Amino acid sequence: MQTYPLSQRLATCANVAVITAFMGLSCMALSAMAQIPNYPNKSITLIVPFPPGGLADIVARPVAEALTRELGQPVVIENKGGAGGGIGMGVAARAKPDGYTLLMALSSLTVIPEADTLLGRSPMFLLSDLRPIARYTADPTVLAVRADAPWKTAKEFIEDARKRPGSLNYGSSGNYGTMHVPMEILAQTAGVKLTHIPFTGAGPAVVALLGSQIDAVSTGPATVLQHVKAGKIRVLAHWGHEPLAALPDVSSLKDLGFNAEYAQWSGLFIPSSTPEPIAQRLRNAARAAAQDNKVRDIIQNTGSPVVYLDSPEFEKYVQADAKRMTDVVKKIGKVE
Repeated sequence: MQTYPLSQRLATCANVAVITAFMGLSCMALSAMAQIPNYPNKSITLIVPFPPGGLADIVARPVAEALTRELGQPVVIENKGGAGGGIGMGVAARAKPDGYTLLMALSSLTVIPEADTLLGRSPMFLLSDLRPIARYTADPTVLAVRADAPWKTAKEFIEDARKRPGSLNYGSSGNYGTMHVPMEILAQTAGVKLTHIPFTGAGPAVVALLGSQIDAVSTGPATVLQHVKAGKIRVLAHWGHEPLAALPDVSSLKDLGFNAEYAQWSGLFIPSSTPEPIAQRLRNAARAAAQDNKVRDIIQNTGSPVVYLDSPEFEKYVQADAKRMTDVVKKIGKVE
């Protein structure tokens, strides 16, 4: 019987181990693929956690159409508003991770878990429950009032608020939502007190503004641009640091001397335990949607250019945003 040196026998064993491991991984990948035959083979639900008319809804509709073309199955929007988007986000986070429930979230997604902790209430969802797939927009919010309002500039609005603490009010999409947080950042920075009136989404809040039920809103440009063009709403300032393409003549709050910045982003998410082959299928479809000319034109025409981030970069962005929002929520304090 022939024998071989110990080094050769060890090398042979190592090679066998590598081949065995590789075969094991290949079998796992094949097994995963076998668990998702013909995905997708039925309609997909895209949850928008706000009523129609707000930024998430505005972005979701053309994206859903593009995803339908890419995936070969209908992508159906389901509006589930309430709690600054928390109710719909929670529904998506708890959904079966099979690729048939997606979420179009706004930046309140990084705020709500911290707010739940602050208030000592059961979390509607955890950030780790949802996986970022694609960012579509990232706009500074704008300070909007009715066109017949007495304030022609942001400074006039803030000076009036300073003279009459609590007399001026603003509407939002809910406590700690993307319309509440920027106004509180401004109030803290300017040293004024404003009265907060929460609604179920940006759409209802803008309707209330147009109906003279509230004095102001902070919202994404896309939500109010059509009303600005119609002469019904005036934008006084924005929370960005560069000129807005849709409203180039509007000054930033920072340029006016107020250190207030806030970006309202929109992005696609899936339950975090969704199988990797499905996640990658959706990632590719989401990228194609962001590059789709029809999607870009529709979103651009509403005043929110597509500012796409792919899944890995978007995940880093979400984590950084969540870290910053933790400090903001603590400064806002408890809001029941």
